[in-house]
Amino acid sequence: MQLYTEPTPIFEKYGIQKQIDDAFHRQVWLPCGGYIVIDETEALIAIDVNTGRNKGAKDVEKTILQTNLEAVDEISRQLRLRNIGGLIIGDFIDMKGRKDQQAVLNRMKERLRRDKAKTHILPISSLGLMEMTRQRAQESLSGSIYENCPYCHGRGTVKSSMTMSVELQRTLHQVLRKHTDLHEFKVSVSPHLLARLRSDDEELLVEIERRYACRLSFRADPALHHEQFVITDVATGSEMKP
Repeated sequence: MQLYTEPTPIFEKYGIQKQIDDAFHRQVWLPCGGYIVIDETEALIAIDVNTGRNKGAKDVEKTILQTNLEAVDEISRQLRLRNIGGLIIGDFIDMKGRKDQQAVLNRMKERLRRDKAKTHILPISSLGLMEMTRQRAQESLSGSIYENCPYCHGRGTVKSSMTMSVELQRTLHQVLRKHTDLHEFKVSVSPHLLARLRSDDEELLVEIERRYACRLSFRADPALHHEQFVITDVATGSEMKP
């Protein structure tokens, strides 16, 4: 062990941070031009193999086999690098020859022999899927570094501005029907939603004002979640619920 004393941070000097960042990319390129896509879910890990840019060869079967074999090498590496455990499904490119399928299976078994975690591999199915399990000794690398997004709660998506506009209009109808004695309301929304209301839905909001003989004023609140909005009575400042 040697003490590092150079002025340049050690992670920067040896490109360690870039390697850490690369370990979490969903898409991983292969030397042949193909790539794999890794998706971690609660139930299983799905790994999809694609030819990508590796499509120029005249011998299609040879190209597919080459891509699948390189995918095996990268998958076995990524399993160790990301410390992935549990049920793993590899969706390889369809191979017509049973000999090619066996070559891919044997390559995977060979590569996983160096893995300290126990693994169990099943033959490639008729659908081109390889099922395997890998011992889950501890939390995966992504699980130890990342946490669920507070906006999408781990779904990876949020409702569109159009959907939120529709939900807001429905809520306004409910609130205004319920409070016919009130005539002025303030509506706080996310900046993204406000842009949608001004550009596409202004006439619909004006129609709501006419229908209920009220005044609606909209303001952007950057602190609001994209899927949130708040309707308040201007006179009292109290929040209005449907």
